[in-house]
Amino acid sequence: MMLEIPKDAERDDGDLMVLWKKSAWRALAAGALCAAQIALPALVLHAAPAAQRVQKLKSAASAKAPKAAPAPKREKSFDIAFREFKLRNGLRVLLAEDPSAPTYSICVTYNVGSRDERPGRTGFAHLFEHMLFQGSENVGKGEHFILVQNNGGSANGTTNADRTNYFETLPSNQLELGIFLEADRMRSPAITQANFDNQRLTVQEERRQSYDNRPYGKTYEAVIGTAYDNFAYKHSTIGSMEDLNAATVQDAETFFRTYYAPNNAVLSMVGDFRTEHALALIKKYFEPIPAQAPAPAPDMTEPEQTGERRKVIEDAFAQTPRLDIVYKIPPGNTPDWYALDFLAYVLSSGTSSRLHQRLVKEREFALSVYADANERRGPALFWFSIMARPNTDLGELEKLIYEEINRVQSEPVAHWEMKKVQMQLRRQRAQQLYSTRARANALGHFAVYYNDPELVNSVWRRYERITQSDLQRVARAYFAESRRTVVTTLPKSAAPRSGTGGL
Repeated sequence: MMLEIPKDAERDDGDLMVLWKKSAWRALAAGALCAAQIALPALVLHAAPAAQRVQKLKSAASAKAPKAAPAPKREKSFDIAFREFKLRNGLRVLLAEDPSAPTYSICVTYNVGSRDERPGRTGFAHLFEHMLFQGSENVGKGEHFILVQNNGGSANGTTNADRTNYFETLPSNQLELGIFLEADRMRSPAITQANFDNQRLTVQEERRQSYDNRPYGKTYEAVIGTAYDNFAYKHSTIGSMEDLNAATVQDAETFFRTYYAPNNAVLSMVGDFRTEHALALIKKYFEPIPAQAPAPAPDMTEPEQTGERRKVIEDAFAQTPRLDIVYKIPPGNTPDWYALDFLAYVLSSGTSSRLHQRLVKEREFALSVYADANERRGPALFWFSIMARPNTDLGELEKLIYEEINRVQSEPVAHWEMKKVQMQLRRQRAQQLYSTRARANALGHFAVYYNDPELVNSVWRRYERITQSDLQRVARAYFAESRRTVVTTLPKSAAPRSGTGGL
């Protein structure tokens, strides 16, 4: 993608003619005056009237000459220009050329995440992501990273509830390498008992470090486990130790055949390459991989919540209480979700935000405060997370949150706040455009989540259309007590503070 930079507006021919006429009249007047002064000094007395006549003629000529309209300014376009293709086996391909640097990024996004797991096998999507770095038919164990890093690149993979992706950034003279590596592990990963056992232990250790043995590590699981009824979103992506222990290599083989197929994936690539050449390489390595039967779509139906839910947990690693308040909201890429996401910026983005000013600076009840509209393909959560100061009355802290919610429900958001958020979103977009990896990941994200990669360009305009009345409307519609779940995390052995009950 080449960013379109408008050229300086060129001067119109009409303006040039006016300048030429002005210069000619000056020369003519000066020439006549000099001639009169040299030839007939006595005529100097008549020079002033002559000059006045010349000035009148010059003014008349200028008045008659049509003024050229200023050249229209062309706005800079930050859109990502990409082309879309579909291989015979169903693989969706999105290619965006950008020769501004001799690098490229490739991303393969699979339509599978922890929402596709079944009870008793939680954590499997993430575990299988680890398996795909353990070698394939033509790549030895550990060689994937070695090949990428020895050629000056980087690689990784991520799993969340709604998708799994793998990506590399490499020099553009290694275009074939990135394509070959991704195709080889899509076709024939090394699913062996030894690799499976090794990576199961790795994932279990990751769980210990990120969830079990860190402050507030179990709070997230407590929140989603209390707020959701549907199993798809009720469990975490990392999974439980019991389910990881129960998983088998046969489970891995079945998971691979079900979800790791070209017709269940999107390949997106951004950087310094020729589309025709890149597409030829993609067809060479990916098209021989056979398609599989369509993967079953998970049931994302979430029963309507009819009353507030509460839970208190103790955390041996926590040093101060934490309060998490969530509300059920619609899926991502819906008008109300965009308005709620915008509202999250108003409430907690930056030190000038409402919640920071009220809770952290003015009342000094909180060490930090965070609000966010989680983006999900299914029912999502609007999340308030407040780290309380030690010895804070949690009941009073909770009341302050509800006062701020009532404020956005009853009063329009200020114009300066709307403008501030728009500027923050523009900066965020600029940061995304800077990296070929971010652009490749975003194309895959929007294609898999919403079947619309063009959102990489148009999503920003959806935020620009949000109004003050939209923010009030969604606050009233979704910030209701019946949609609310409250989880309080206390340092272990600390008694609940006064006032932790509902309002």
